[in-house]
Amino acid sequence: MAIDKKYIDQFTNVTSKAALAASYLVGKKDKIAADQAAVDSMRTELNKINMNGQVVIGEGTLDEAPLLYTGEFLGTKNGPGFDIAVDPVEGTNFVANNLPGGIAVLAIGEKDNLFNAPETYMNKIATGKIDKGLIDLDYSIEKNIKNLSEFKNKDVSSITVCILDRPRHKIIVDKLKDLKVNIKFISDGDVLGALYVSDPKYNVDMFLGVGGGPEGVLAACALDSYNCHFQGRFIFDNEKDKIEAKSMGITDLNKKYELNEIVKGDSLFCASGITSSEVLKGIIIEGDKFISETLVTHKNSNFKEIVKSINSINE
Repeated sequence: MAIDKKYIDQFTNVTSKAALAASYLVGKKDKIAADQAAVDSMRTELNKINMNGQVVIGEGTLDEAPLLYTGEFLGTKNGPGFDIAVDPVEGTNFVANNLPGGIAVLAIGEKDNLFNAPETYMNKIATGKIDKGLIDLDYSIEKNIKNLSEFKNKDVSSITVCILDRPRHKIIVDKLKDLKVNIKFISDGDVLGALYVSDPKYNVDMFLGVGGGPEGVLAACALDSYNCHFQGRFIFDNEKDKIEAKSMGITDLNKKYELNEIVKGDSLFCASGITSSEVLKGIIIEGDKFISETLVTHKNSNFKEIVKSINSINE
């Protein structure tokens, strides 16, 4: 059963309120407090919604409460079953240091349709809408860039690739430099980084590299509504991660996941700005009201908009 459109406003309210809560900690050098403020707000608002929601991607486990833990049930228990994936503050360092790019993120899927990702790294690649088989995680960097430039009818030197600025990406970055493509480095926030490929106005042709597995699922939810290309493969560095993965039902530890294996059926995605970025403006407080911007996508209704809201702080 598809997710009813009536939930768009309700889940938009959840992330905008979480962004507001975190905004009071902007520039306070306390990323833990900022995250906790968003967590508390998100839980309060989610529990007001008529649904049987369960967190499949959260922050920690039951033993680590008061985080929004994986397995937690949310909502009034009176309504449809939903899978819930959350990142109450993506870019906690951005918020703590008053830097661009802090967002509050939520994704909703039909019951048992969102991939329950382990807390490990994922190797990812994402582009806008392309022909099937053109770009692949298993192709060389050179082949992917060449194929994409030909598909877009652009010189290789005009292609822009977004990647997390991490030492682990040195080999990839060296290859990109050799190809003379443009590189957009980001210091954190690979949900937002992946979103750049969704719209030509951001001038990013490809997102790739190793980032968080749970963030990969959140990004896939957003990109699904844009018919973007996304693939991911989890990286299991130690025996503990492998055992955890197998306990979650992952039998092929080297499996390459397509977008429609990560997000099945209908989905709804909301990301509200805490601090301003190229995609979203941050929270603005004016008297007893606050202004928020939220990127909202709903696959079934083909809804893809940045929603600007003005609400009372005390509602």
